[in-house]
Amino acid sequence: MYDQFSGALLRALRVPPRPEPPLGAPGSERVFRSGRNAFRLSLARWGIRQGFALIGLLFGLAFLGHLKSLRHEPVPAPTPPPASEPSLPAPEEPRPRSKKKRPPPSPREFLLTWSRRAPDVAVTLFTVLEGISVFTFLVQIPITYSLRRLEFEQRWYLVTDRSLRLRDGVWKLREVTMSFANLQQITVSQGPLQRLLGLSDVRVQSAGGGAPAPGTPEGAGANPSHLAVFREVDNAEEIRDLIAERLRQFRESGLGDPDEHRRTHPGGGHEPATGNTLESAREVLSEAKALRRALSGGRAAS
Repeated sequence: MYDQFSGALLRALRVPPRPEPPLGAPGSERVFRSGRNAFRLSLARWGIRQGFALIGLLFGLAFLGHLKSLRHEPVPAPTPPPASEPSLPAPEEPRPRSKKKRPPPSPREFLLTWSRRAPDVAVTLFTVLEGISVFTFLVQIPITYSLRRLEFEQRWYLVTDRSLRLRDGVWKLREVTMSFANLQQITVSQGPLQRLLGLSDVRVQSAGGGAPAPGTPEGAGANPSHLAVFREVDNAEEIRDLIAERLRQFRESGLGDPDEHRRTHPGGGHEPATGNTLESAREVLSEAKALRRALSGGRAAS
C-alpha cells in the first residue's frame, strides 16, 4: 500500500524518482543517503506530535462526557432559611446597610450552571466537532507516516570527480549542484542527539556564500544557493575525505568547468584547453618531433 501511495504522490507532484547525475567522468559517480537512524529520529519526532494530539483528543472527549452527565443531573432544591423563635419586635435602630459578597462558585457548580444554560445546539455542535477531530486524527496517521518515510527516501547525495548534486523534499523540491571549481569549505557538524545516534551533517559551501556573523549557528548566515548539506548521514568522514580528495585532484589537474568557460567566453572566442585538447596537443607534438628526427636522419644519410 505504501509503494502505491508513494508512487502516485511522486507522479502527481512530478518528482523524478532519482536525480540526474551531475557533470563528471563516467563511472566516477558515488551515491550517498541519510543513515537509517535519521529515519528513526524522524519517526520519534512524529510520534511525539501524535501523542500530544491524542492527549488533546482524550481531554476533549472527557470534557464532553462530563458535560453531558451534568446536563442530566437533577438541580438541587434551594435550602429554606432556618426557622427562628417568635420574639418581641425590638426597637428599630438606624444601621448601615452592608452587602454580603457571595463566594465564587466551585468548578463543579460553574460547569453545572453553564451546562444548564447552554442550549442543546451548542452541545451537539461540540459533539460533532469532537467527532470530526477524532476522524481526522485517525485518517492522518497513515498519511503523515508515509510522507515522513517518503521525505527520508527522497534525500539524494551524488558526488562525481567534477561536481556534486544534492536533492531533498517532496512538497517543496530543493536541488543544489556545485562544481569543484567553486568549492570553498567543507564542515562536519554533529549535535548531542545526532552524536548519540551516530549521525552528522556535512556542509559544503561554495564561493560567494558570504561569511556568517559572529555568534550565529553553523551555516545559518550562508546563502542557501551557495550551501549544500548532507543531512544526517552516518558516514560523514568518508564523504568529507572523498570530496577533499577529489577537490585536490581537480585543482592539481588544472582543469576548469566547461559550463563556466562557456559563460565567461560567450559567442565562441578562445577557451582554455580541456583534458582531451591537452592530450591531442601532446600527441601532435610527439609526432612532430618524430617527423623532425626522421627528416634530420635522411639529410645526414644523403
